[in-house]
Amino acid sequence: MPEQIGGGSELFVVNDDASMRDTLSVVFTHEGYQVISFAEGNSFLAAARSRTPSCVLLDVHMPGRSGIDLLKELDAQRYGAPIFIISAQSDIPLADDAIKNGAFDFIEKPFVPDAVIARVRAAIAGWKHPATNGNGGEGHGPSFPGHGQLTPREGEVLAQIASGASNKEAGRLLRISPRTVEVHRARIMEKFKAKNAADLVRIVLTNGRDV
Repeated sequence: MPEQIGGGSELFVVNDDASMRDTLSVVFTHEGYQVISFAEGNSFLAAARSRTPSCVLLDVHMPGRSGIDLLKELDAQRYGAPIFIISAQSDIPLADDAIKNGAFDFIEKPFVPDAVIARVRAAIAGWKHPATNGNGGEGHGPSFPGHGQLTPREGEVLAQIASGASNKEAGRLLRISPRTVEVHRARIMEKFKAKNAADLVRIVLTNGRDV
């Protein structure tokens, strides 16, 4: 576990933009976090492989290796901390690529500092206490034939879809952005070859009755 100074969790910020690094550093230092900033990927990878912070804020567009490349090299799917991808571009393919390669959530610029702080805090808390994930403490999605092909997060999103929650409602309950919920929803539908959300719910309910 990373060393904690002044009672704050260690936070890695990876961004080639000095002003953005400074902004995030000031914002999170003020909240009691110990912020370590990186201007490029090599030094970040070296640090991330030697110790695990409480959270990582990783910009997707950087010279040389992109944030997506760094997710792959770090094997973010198995990394021991939530990784937020930050981007000024709002597009589903980019978000899908980030989440597929292990990103926990997707933050779009410009962002509201208080909102980002709240999401980082919730991610760290949920990572340390996975049963407390905002969905009533169940920590898992519905159980039915084929559910094993879903990731834990996809299972949670599916549970919200099956209950009729919108992307915004599901994001609030699961403490992730509606954009990230949208990406997970699309990936779930692709896995089950569902035409729409209603078709997906029908598949789940039908399979569930066969158990």
